[in-house]
Amino acid sequence: METEFTPWLSLGGGMLIGASAVLLMATNGRIAGISGLTSRAFARKTDGEARGVSIMFVLGLLLAAPIWLIVSGEWPQQWVPSNLPLMAVAGVLVGFGAVYGNGCTSGHGVCGISRGSGRSIIATLAFMAAAFVTVFVARHVIGA
Repeated sequence: METEFTPWLSLGGGMLIGASAVLLMATNGRIAGISGLTSRAFARKTDGEARGVSIMFVLGLLLAAPIWLIVSGEWPQQWVPSNLPLMAVAGVLVGFGAVYGNGCTSGHGVCGISRGSGRSIIATLAFMAAAFVTVFVARHVIGA
């Protein structure tokens, strides 16, 4: 599998992610961790403002691809494996990791590192190491 390198789109996307994280922190004092925002959106007990902000943020994530379609005239290209059991195991592992690590890649990797959080730096190093090993094993050992 070969991926296309798109430095300008990647830079623009990174700038939008950073700007949204800064905007959420500046206006609501909340970290833009997707696992935390999603759990607040579906929590039974949370204050109305926190739930509303979380729902709007997650809705913005879900609408990104349709907005890209409107702007560019084509769907963003993405490759997802067709192996459903593998995807289910991967989803459970990611969910477990987000709960066990008390946050996700966006909360620790984007927001935590920028705040100089030692815990987030260690968490990011751990999940990046796990990602490197997973890709190596999947591509060079299993051949997926």
